Amino acid sequence: MKIYSFPRGGLSFEDTTAPSRETSAIAFLPVVSVFPLTQYSSGHVYQVVSAGDMVREGMLIGRAAGSGAANVHATVPGRVVRNTTWKNKDGHLIDALIIRMEGSFDRLGKREEIFPWAGMGSYDLQRVIGDYGVVEMEGSGQPVSEMISAFRNAPEPLTLVVRCVFDDPWLAADYTLCKERLKAVVEGSFIMARAGGRVSRIVFAVSSGERDLGAALLEEASGGEIPAHLVLTGSRYPQRNRRELELVLRNYEKKENLNLGSLLVLGPATLAAAHDAIKLKKPVLDRYVAVGGQAVKKPQVLKVRVGTRLAEVFAECGGFIDTPKSIVVGSPLSGRTVTDLNEPVLKTSYAVFASLKTGLSDQRNCISCGECRAVCPVGLDPEELYKQAINAGMPEVSACHGCGCCEVVCPSRLPLSRVISEKSQGGNHG
Repeated sequence: MKIYSFPRGGLSFEDTTAPSRETSAIAFLPVVSVFPLTQYSSGHVYQVVSAGDMVREGMLIGRAAGSGAANVHATVPGRVVRNTTWKNKDGHLIDALIIRMEGSFDRLGKREEIFPWAGMGSYDLQRVIGDYGVVEMEGSGQPVSEMISAFRNAPEPLTLVVRCVFDDPWLAADYTLCKERLKAVVEGSFIMARAGGRVSRIVFAVSSGERDLGAALLEEASGGEIPAHLVLTGSRYPQRNRRELELVLRNYEKKENLNLGSLLVLGPATLAAAHDAIKLKKPVLDRYVAVGGQAVKKPQVLKVRVGTRLAEVFAECGGFIDTPKSIVVGSPLSGRTVTDLNEPVLKTSYAVFASLKTGLSDQRNCISCGECRAVCPVGLDPEELYKQAINAGMPEVSACHGCGCCEVVCPSRLPLSRVISEKSQGGNHG
C-alpha cells in the first residue's frame, strides 16, 4: 500500500523520556480540582454555581456564551470552595472555580446507560455535542459544534478525516486511547459524519508505522452507512499538522481519482468524546495524558480527570527525580511552558513534560549552519526570520505554523520557533 508523505523538510523525532504507549493507568481522583471558566482562545463562560454550592459529577458549572466558548462541567462531585483567578494559555487572567471532592459519584463505578442515536438528525446531534462541551481535544480547543456548522456550509463534497498520525512520541496518550477505545472512535466518526450533514466518505489517515491500527479501524468501519478509506501517511514530523496532512490527502485524491472536497479533520480523543456525548449523555470528564520527561520517575500514560492539578499528575508518576527546570504542557516541540503546578489538566492537555534542562542554558550564537532551513516543511529561512525578529524587523509570516523543527535541530540551541511564532500573527499549530 502506497505511503503518502509531504515532500520537504521535517524530521524523525524520538524521545526516550516519553512514556510507553502500550498501556494506560487510571489516576487517583483529585481531592481538589480547578476549572477555568474560559479555557480556550475566545468566548465567555458564565458561572452557574456559587461558592458553597454542592455539585454532582457531570453537572454544568459554566455555560458557554458566544462564539469560541464551550460548556464546562464538574468532573467530580463536591463543594464549590471559592472563585479564583487563573491564567489561560495566552496569559490572560480569567475566572476559575475550585471544587473540593465530596459525596458520591453518579457515573463512576456504575453501569453506563446506552442511548440509541440512529434516529437523530444532523442538528440534534450537533446540539447534544455542544451541550456536553465537546471541543477539539488535540488542538485549539475550538467547540466541535462550531466546527460542524462551518463544515456543513462548506462546498461539497464533504469528507471527514480521522487523524491517527503519530509523528511525535508525545502523542502516546492519543495512540493509547485509539487502541483502547477503537470502537468508540469509529462510531464517533460516523456520528460526526451524520452531524456534518452531507458527508460522502470517511478517511482514516494513519501513520505508516501503525498499519495494524489502520486495518483495525477500517475493519470496524466496514458496513457503515458511509464508505470508509484508509490512507497511510509518513511518520516524519510534522505530518499531522493540517497543512502537511492536507497535502498528502490531495495527493491521494489525485492518484485515486477521487474528489474529497472540503475536509473536517478530527483526532481520536475528539471522536471518542463525541461518542460519549451522544451514546452515553456524558460530558468530557477525563483525558488520556502522556506524562514523562527527564525529571519524572515513572513516565506513563494516565487517564486523568479534567481539572486535576499538575502536581497530582506528577505525584501519580512517582514524583520528580530532581527539581525540574522546565515544565511543558503538550509536546516539547510546540508545547507551552508553565510555572505553576496548580495549573489543571484541560480537555486539550494530551501531554505534560518535566525536564531537568531549561532548553536555553547552553544557548550560543548562530553559526549559520543551515540546519533549520533544511528541516522547515514550508521552505522558510528560520535563521533570517529569527535575526529579524530579535531586531524588531520581522514581517508577518503566515506560512509558519510553529512546528518547532528548526528549534530541535539548531546546534546553538536558539529558540527559533518560539521567537518567530511570538512575532508572527499567522502561526497555526493545527
